[in-house]
Amino acid sequence: MNEPGRGLSPREAVFDHLRGIARRVQSASGDLAALRAVIADYGRLNSVVSACTAKVTETNLQGMAAEWVVSDTSDPDRRLLYVHGGSWLAGSARSYRSHTARLARVTGCCVLAIDYRLAPENPYPAAIDDCVTALRWLQEYGPHGTGAPRQCFVAGDSAGGNLVLGALLKAKLAGHSLPQAAVLLSPATDLTWGSASLRTRAHVDPVLAADRLPALTEVYLQQRAAADSPCVSPVFADLAGLPPLLIQVGDAEILLDDSIRLATAAAAQGVPASLSVWPHMPHVFQLFAPCLPEADEALAAIADFLRYESNDNGPAMHRGT
Repeated sequence: MNEPGRGLSPREAVFDHLRGIARRVQSASGDLAALRAVIADYGRLNSVVSACTAKVTETNLQGMAAEWVVSDTSDPDRRLLYVHGGSWLAGSARSYRSHTARLARVTGCCVLAIDYRLAPENPYPAAIDDCVTALRWLQEYGPHGTGAPRQCFVAGDSAGGNLVLGALLKAKLAGHSLPQAAVLLSPATDLTWGSASLRTRAHVDPVLAADRLPALTEVYLQQRAAADSPCVSPVFADLAGLPPLLIQVGDAEILLDDSIRLATAAAAQGVPASLSVWPHMPHVFQLFAPCLPEADEALAAIADFLRYESNDNGPAMHRGT
């Protein structure tokens, strides 16, 4: 981890860290355990970023490992399901604890983080099915037992943002009740990898490599669905009826246009979608709060958005930088 005091600005420290992650990913090619270990370190910039001040309670969600992350500001009647990123094949609730703890504190929600099934052992649609199960469970159970929440939200980053959208689409088709709002951080929305920013932003992205993305699609899908099917690539889906979306993305990442295209499609289909593009920020920069000021601002914007959508008499929705 890059501890403070190296003479780098917060942004430079984050980019330096992410370039190191990219080098380690390349070295781990073909070694799944090593790759998972590298991805688990994505947000571990230093001990300040990695600190977790919330109360964590592990739970069993219909056979799925999960945990409640609750701060001293959390209201049990305001619940947020968080779906971690990790390229569909890595990541865990534990590796995201510092991030979910900060979300719990700033939003006033009790955060439910899940260990959905990972590829390649569990290809599509296992992870989406787990997210649908968690969404339904969240509407019946809280951190202190049974009972429906007053407000229910969902959020996810990168591959987790993709899974959130897939789960919302699947829940909508099944006629299940949906959360009041969804927050998507640098979501992958087109697994055919057709966004122009894979080329136009490659020179500024410190960590993601476009030439590795098609292999992720193969590992995740394993020929169980087409890459352009709606729950796999939500940018091609019928989005009508989804809850309001807040989409945050950095402009120093190759997935920039995945967010822009999603916001455009959602708005065209009548879904309230607030797109916030953050200058000079990398993929899922929100993980680097409190050391990165823009990450703190983005988390505050998420809190404002959820208050606005839940009519909690909070400040007007912050629409980002």
